[in-house]
Amino acid sequence: MKTFTEVKPYANEPFTNFALEENKKAMQAAIAKVKSELGRHYPLTIGGEKIETEAKITSINPGNVDEVIGYVSKADQKLAEQAMQAALTTFETWKKVPARERAEYLFKAAHLMRERKHEFSATMILESGKNYVEADVDTAEAIDFLEFYGREMIRLSNTNETQPLTKIPGEDNKITYIPLGVGVVIPPWNFPLAICVGMTTAAVVSGNTVLLKPASTTPVIAHKFFALMEEVGLPAGVINFIPGSGAEVGDYLTTHPKTRFISFTGSKEVGLRINKLAADTVPGQIWIKRVIAEMGGKDGIVVDETADLEAAAAAIVASAFGFQGQKCSAGSRAVIVESVYDQVAERVVELTKKLKWGLQEHDFAAGPVIDKTSYDRILDYIEVGKQEGTLLVGGDKAEGNGYYIQPTVFGDVGGKARIMQEEIFGPVLALAKAKDWQEAIAMYNDTEFGLTGSYFSTDEDRIAEALETVHCGNLYINRKCTGALVGVHPFGGFNMSGTDSKAGGYDYLLLFTQAKLTSRKI
Repeated sequence: MKTFTEVKPYANEPFTNFALEENKKAMQAAIAKVKSELGRHYPLTIGGEKIETEAKITSINPGNVDEVIGYVSKADQKLAEQAMQAALTTFETWKKVPARERAEYLFKAAHLMRERKHEFSATMILESGKNYVEADVDTAEAIDFLEFYGREMIRLSNTNETQPLTKIPGEDNKITYIPLGVGVVIPPWNFPLAICVGMTTAAVVSGNTVLLKPASTTPVIAHKFFALMEEVGLPAGVINFIPGSGAEVGDYLTTHPKTRFISFTGSKEVGLRINKLAADTVPGQIWIKRVIAEMGGKDGIVVDETADLEAAAAAIVASAFGFQGQKCSAGSRAVIVESVYDQVAERVVELTKKLKWGLQEHDFAAGPVIDKTSYDRILDYIEVGKQEGTLLVGGDKAEGNGYYIQPTVFGDVGGKARIMQEEIFGPVLALAKAKDWQEAIAMYNDTEFGLTGSYFSTDEDRIAEALETVHCGNLYINRKCTGALVGVHPFGGFNMSGTDSKAGGYDYLLLFTQAKLTSRKI
C-alpha cells in the first residue's frame, strides 16, 4: 500500500531573518560547504543515463570571475534527439501515474529542499550573484512552487467531485485534465532555482515528461534541483537534463514534430523567436504546439501628489535595484507628478547612494550583473541615458573582480526615451515627470510591455481608476512592483511581456493539460 504525505492547507514558505546572527552563520557555513565543491563536473542525464561530453559549459562566479562554480556537460542535437526519445518512451507510463502519486514527488522534494535551504541559496549566491535575502527568497519560492503545484494537481484530479458538471437524466458526464506530452522547458538565469523548479514541476506533476535546458550561466543550481528530483525517486526519463546552446539544442527541440509544448522565460526577442518557430508545423506533427512564454517587461511605479512619498521612494529603489535590476518585474522607471517630483527624486538619490556593492558571499546590498554580455549592454544603455536625461547618481563601472556596475539613476527623462521604453535588465532607473496623475498613468501605459506596475496614492477615486486603467498583468497599490508570492500574486503579463501565464496561480496547470470530456449513457 502506497503511503502519502498528509496534505495540509497551502502556506508560503517563511523567509529567513538574517538580522539574527545564527541565521547569518548558517548561511556562511552553507557558502563554505558549496565553495568546497567548486570546480566539479556535472553530467547531462537522459533517461537516467549519465553522459559526460567533451564540450562543457563553464559556470563562473559573476562577482569573482576567477572562480569556477562548475563544468557542465553540453548537449548537441544528437543528444537532444536521444533525450526526446527517452521522454517519449517515459511519457507512456508517466501519464498513467495517478495525480496524487505524481504530487507526492513534489512534496518530498519540498521537504528535502526545506532541510537544505541554505545550501541551495548559497549555490545561487556564488553562481548568480544574489545576496542572502534575494537567494533565500528564490529558494523559498521554489519550495512554494513544489507545494502549490502538488496541491493544484490533486485539486484538478478531483474536479468531478468538487465541481461536478450539470447532471442530465441518463448520462454520466466527467471532465478529466490529461497531460499534453513531451515539453521543452527553458528557464532563465535570474531566478535560476525558483522559476526552473516552477516551470519544470508544473509540467511534470501534470503528467508530462520534460526536456530541461537550463540557462547557460546558471546550470549548476539547475543540476542541484534535478539531482534532488532523482533523490526523491522520480522515474528516470520524466525529467531529462540537457544543458546546451539555444541556437543548436533549443531551436532543434522547438521545431521537433514530437514537441508538444515549450515553456520559456526570458527575453522578448528569444520568446518571439520561439513562438514563431513553434507556430510552423512540420511533417509528423499532429498538434498545434503550445507556447507558454514570460518575456520580461519595462515595469514602473506611478506616484501622485497625495502619496506617502517616503514609502514611494523606498519602493522605487527596492524595485529598481533588487538583484541589480535583473528581474522581469524590476521597476526600471518611475513616473512622478511634477508637484512632488523633486522631493521624490531627491529621496530616491539619497537611498540609492546608501547601496554598497561587493562580493555577494559577504552579503552586500548590490552585487554583479550576470555576465560580460549583460555588463557591456548595460554600460551602453548608461551612455544612452546620459544623452536622454540628467545623471543623478552612479553612471559608471564599479570596483571588483567581476561584473559590477554602480546603481544608476537618471532624472528628467522623456516618456519616449530609450531608457524609458527598452528593457535594460540592470541597475538603471529612469525618472520622468508628469503634469498630473492621469498623464502619469498614460505615460506608464505607453510601452509595448505590461508585466508589473505600482501606483502610489491615498486618493480612493484615483486608485479605483488606476485599478481599471493601468495595463499590466500584476498591479500593486502602495507597494513595490517586485516580490510576487506563489498562491498570493499569480504572475504573468500582457502584450510583449508574454502569454500572461499566471505562474503560481490556479490557472497555471491548465496550460500543461488538456480537458477531456467523457459522456456515458446509463
